[in-house]
Amino acid sequence: MEKSILIVGAGFSGAVLAHELSTRLHNKRKIVVWDERNHVAGNCHTQRDPDTGVMIHEYGPHIFHTSNKKVWDYVNSFVPFEPFVNRVKAVFQGQIYSMPINLHTINQFFGKTFNPKEAADWIGKQADTSITEPKSFEEQAIRFLGKSIYKAFFYGYTKKQWGCEPTELPASILKRLPVRFNYNDNYYNDVYQGIPRDGYTAIIEKMFRHDNIKLELGKKYIRSEEDYRYEHIFFSGPIDQFFGYKHGRLSYRTVTFERHETEGDFQGNPVINYCDEDVPYTRIHEHKHFTPWETHEKTVFFKEFSKETTETDIPYYPKRLSGDMEILQKYEEEKKSLENISFLGRLATYRYLDMHQVIEEALEVADSYISQHN
Repeated sequence: MEKSILIVGAGFSGAVLAHELSTRLHNKRKIVVWDERNHVAGNCHTQRDPDTGVMIHEYGPHIFHTSNKKVWDYVNSFVPFEPFVNRVKAVFQGQIYSMPINLHTINQFFGKTFNPKEAADWIGKQADTSITEPKSFEEQAIRFLGKSIYKAFFYGYTKKQWGCEPTELPASILKRLPVRFNYNDNYYNDVYQGIPRDGYTAIIEKMFRHDNIKLELGKKYIRSEEDYRYEHIFFSGPIDQFFGYKHGRLSYRTVTFERHETEGDFQGNPVINYCDEDVPYTRIHEHKHFTPWETHEKTVFFKEFSKETTETDIPYYPKRLSGDMEILQKYEEEKKSLENISFLGRLATYRYLDMHQVIEEALEVADSYISQHN
């Protein structure tokens, strides 16, 4: 019996892998893709809102950004991307500020008119340089920004987002948010930034459009003795789920959304963060602003709430606390005894990965597999 390849997960990891294997393997195999949801694209899934016609990012905003030209050219080969600069605003005590922290934020917050050097010197005086090796998110923020900015823009928001004190979070989380001493309010530093004209789901659907790919939605993978039927299994789901949670569950944060619809323009910006701890939601995203090349009379916006992931929730953000890393190490040891099974993607590797990193990883996994089996 001719064996096939099983890919678990129809998000970017599984779609890139399926596309590459189906088009580049000389000795063609049937590529079977399972996903337990009833749609492709995972948390990047987009679709038109039936009431407003706005393209909705169903699982929260996704802005594609990368400095890897190979990845940028790759995604654009499926659906053209429109340029998009993510300019986030933040509300703190009734005032709206520019994010990430930049010269305008600093001047507004402190009531100053600093030039870049003056602002850098001012923040340098605010910073607590006695913290030489920051061990937590809080220490990292105070070490480089000082207590005032940390308390205003990071403490409350982070506590709501992660469900714990920032002292419990690793310092590495803060490294993803730049601080600038100019008026550049582009949220990202990457060379290439954009949003696909037809949405992310259109990209994934094109990746799966091949005679050798059999896509089965609403089908959950559970390890069984039947796995031998597959030449190889590529798993992009939660690694603890793969092993039946035998060493315990890894912790994630998930998000829920409260939908609202109105006429015109609700907030004038795609994303506004709410930093005050007593505001229950973390941010509001208004999706018509993610497609500025479109025109819509109505608008739809979502209040986003963060919570701990339960058995019935979709995991979003790996927390990677010390206890999680101990559990992860046990699963990593389990992996060493497996043959013909590969793990890739955010959930299977329990890492915070952006879309471009997921795609880059999937291309590397595909290259490796094809080089050994062609």
